[in-house]
Amino acid sequence: MSFSQFLLILRARRWIFLITILLTVSVTLVVSLLLPKTYKATSSLLLNYKGVDPVTGLTMPGQLLPGYMATQVDIITSKNVALHVVDRLHLAESPAVVEQFREATEGKGTVRDWLAELLLAKLDIVPARESSVVDINFKGSDPDFVAAVANAFADEYQKINIQLKVEPMKKASAYFNEQTKLLRDNVEVAQSRLSKYQQEHGIVSVDNRLDVESNRLNDLSAQLVGAQGQLMEAASRQRMAQGNGAESPDVASSPLIQNLKINLGNAESKLAEAAQRLSPNHPQYQSAKAEVDKLRSDLQAQMKLTSNSVGNNAQILQQREAAVRAALLEQKNKVLELNRTRDEMNVLSKDVESAQRAFDVASQRFAQTKIEGQSDQSDISVLNPAVAPIKPSGPKVLLNTALALVLGTMLGLGFSVLAEMLDRRVRSDSDVLDVVQIPMLGTINWNAATSGPRRRASFLNTLSLRRLRAN
Repeated sequence: MSFSQFLLILRARRWIFLITILLTVSVTLVVSLLLPKTYKATSSLLLNYKGVDPVTGLTMPGQLLPGYMATQVDIITSKNVALHVVDRLHLAESPAVVEQFREATEGKGTVRDWLAELLLAKLDIVPARESSVVDINFKGSDPDFVAAVANAFADEYQKINIQLKVEPMKKASAYFNEQTKLLRDNVEVAQSRLSKYQQEHGIVSVDNRLDVESNRLNDLSAQLVGAQGQLMEAASRQRMAQGNGAESPDVASSPLIQNLKINLGNAESKLAEAAQRLSPNHPQYQSAKAEVDKLRSDLQAQMKLTSNSVGNNAQILQQREAAVRAALLEQKNKVLELNRTRDEMNVLSKDVESAQRAFDVASQRFAQTKIEGQSDQSDISVLNPAVAPIKPSGPKVLLNTALALVLGTMLGLGFSVLAEMLDRRVRSDSDVLDVVQIPMLGTINWNAATSGPRRRASFLNTLSLRRLRAN
């Protein structure tokens, strides 16, 4: 079908086209005028787009997620919020509402759930595309009622939002309270073990005592080295004094022995002089000889005494070296014991520090969650509260009429084409050519006065394509 054929069909079926448009527009206009007026109230909410908690000042990553706005819309349209709105406006307490509920549901369910579903059916949430503003729209026949419902949804959403945030904080606060008590007991037990260990070992600070004992160990080590050197020297002097006392430097350097040697030398000189002059039996000779013997005996006794004193000194140094060695061994064991004690105390101290650190962290988290659990601050504020609308939002007569005109035009075109398809007529020369499939030689002008397309069209309208196909 060409466009010219379509126009010829539309011209021929113009009454169907016009009547369809007129009926559609008329019905729509009548229905729009008869429908009750609908009012829409809007309450605008501003969500905290910065994502900062008003109590703690911490950034809340949940508000920065792409699905945060959709989640808030789901919360607003939840049945929990609707039930709170029903309770807030006392809608379920009206006897007329209860009677309507019984007639509509035959007493099945609860009136609160029924009212909540009705409210949600007329509720429309429109989040802004590039901002954190959410509009709560509610439609109804009463301007004051729709404004009250829109504001009630905004208020109850704020309360539910606070409740959803506070309830987990309260549970977390109770959990941290129990954990804080357990951790406090752990700190007390660890501190008690450390104090008991210090009392049993009589120490306050291992580090300071360990420094003193280490210095003492170093001093004893130095003393032992010195005592060993002195002992080696004394042993050498002892061996020399016992082997050949006359050659011993200790014996030779003794002033008493030196005096005895001088006196012995003088006495021997006197004895030699007396031996030259006197006979051995002479009293002077005997006296000089007795003096020489006495000095020689005293010299031997003194040399022996000096040698013995050198040996005694060596024994004293040996005993001192053994005492220093024993003291060094004892001090070394004490330092090792202090090292072991320090290690054990370090373990106990670390247990105390670890328990204290865990207790401090838990106490901090407990204080924070306790504050958050007691907070009634919301990150949602009402930007524009709903007011009772003056003009109705529906029905929109002009818009409905325009849409009815468009719809009637489409239906008129459809009905016109359908009527033509049910009773196809010859509208033009091309229709005959399409049906009989033979060339057209010419057209007959039945009336010269009415010749032309109008006369030809009136004639062709009398011809049915069915008859042409039958012939």
